[in-house]
Amino acid sequence: MVYIASALLVASLLYWWHLITKDKSAEVHWWTTFIVTVCNFSLFSFLAYRWFQNSYFPLSNLYESLVFLAWCLTAIQLIMASQTSSRIIGAIVTPISMLVVSFSTFLPREMQVPAVLVPALQSNWLMFHVSMMIFSYATLILGSLLAFLLLTLFLKKNRVFSNPYLLKNLDIWSYRIIGLGHIALTLGILAGAVWANESWGSYWSWDPKETWSLITWLIFTVYLHTRLVNNWKGFPTALIGSIGFISIWISYLGVNFLASGLHSYGWVK
Repeated sequence: MVYIASALLVASLLYWWHLITKDKSAEVHWWTTFIVTVCNFSLFSFLAYRWFQNSYFPLSNLYESLVFLAWCLTAIQLIMASQTSSRIIGAIVTPISMLVVSFSTFLPREMQVPAVLVPALQSNWLMFHVSMMIFSYATLILGSLLAFLLLTLFLKKNRVFSNPYLLKNLDIWSYRIIGLGHIALTLGILAGAVWANESWGSYWSWDPKETWSLITWLIFTVYLHTRLVNNWKGFPTALIGSIGFISIWISYLGVNFLASGLHSYGWVK
């Protein structure tokens, strides 16, 4: 993972240099895309090997979920970059992927070593529920990052980046990606409720992880409602999306450090 984090750091620097200098050379674009693609494949290979070696989908603890999150982020980044031909996507997502991978390397060794699944995790719902949640986090992180960038440009009134065409594109990209992430989050929460009923006899227990997942869902529901029903665009929705970015990280990591509950197994205690 150290090598992947280092490669993503190099790609991040190249993306920002490419963006700041407005260098449109094909070589830089090729190298950044190549580095991120290799990292994405390496993360996928690691997860596949872990799955084959341990005979369970590798999403049972924080370390494995961080690797899966980084894989989702890089995969979504590559898809979005190919669709939009934008340097901004790589410039904002690659550093996040790099930090996620770096953080995973600093976890205690005992949290990185595969272990026998606890009874609560020995379920067919493990793959669908957790993968949907992590995928939703990845998409919502990207969408809310674009919303935060849009909000910053509105506040700073940067003449270099704040042309109407760019602002409109950022708004549209953010809306579409958040819409996809909201669907995934909804499916993940519903699957988690069914799994919880099978494991603990209750669909909802107001566990800290459940509570913050609901808060995150409500924030992005408000975001989509204001766009679809009230036809809000630009600054107001960018502000809501930016708030969602904070909620995602509290839901994903914050409760693991600051609270305990039914989702504490295999995480930071």
